[in-house]
Amino acid sequence: MNKVILLGRLTKDPEVKQTGNGVSVCSFAVACDRKFKSQNGEKVTDFINCVAWRQQADLLGKYFHKGSRISIIGSIQNRSYDDQNGQKRYVTEVMVDEIEFVDTKSDSQGSYSQAPAPSTSTATTVAQTPPTPPQAQQIDPGFEPSMDSDDNAQLPFDVMAY
Repeated sequence: MNKVILLGRLTKDPEVKQTGNGVSVCSFAVACDRKFKSQNGEKVTDFINCVAWRQQADLLGKYFHKGSRISIIGSIQNRSYDDQNGQKRYVTEVMVDEIEFVDTKSDSQGSYSQAPAPSTSTATTVAQTPPTPPQAQQIDPGFEPSMDSDDNAQLPFDVMAY
C-alpha cells in the first residue's frame, strides 16, 4: 500500500499551470515539522514536494497561499528526467488525492469562505453535554437468542474462559 498523510504549511503561494490539453496542475512544497528537536534543541522540518492535478490544483490556487496550513492525502511517486546537461535526475514527490483546509477563516485572513468557528462557550457546552446515542433496536423482531445459560453446559469448552 502506498499512502501518505501530510499536515504542514505551504512554503510559497501555489501557482496553477495548464497542460497543453488544458488540465490544471500545481507543484508545491509543504513544510512538515517533526515531533522531535535536533541535538541543538532546534525544530526539525521536512520540505515535501507535492503535485496536485485538476480540481485539487484549482482549489489550491484559489483558496491557499504561502503559510496556509494544509492536510494532504496522497501517494509517493518516483520519476526521472534528463536535465539540460543530459544528466539523469530523480524526483520523489507526493501525488495529491485529497486536500483539506486546516486553518480557520480568521487564520487564513478571509482567503476562503467557511462557516465561522463556534465560540468558546458553545464548544464548552457541547463538550459538557455529549449527545445521547439512540436506543439499540432489534433488527429482526423474530430473533430469539440461541444460547442461554443452560446451553453453555453442553459445550466442550468453558465459554467464560475466553
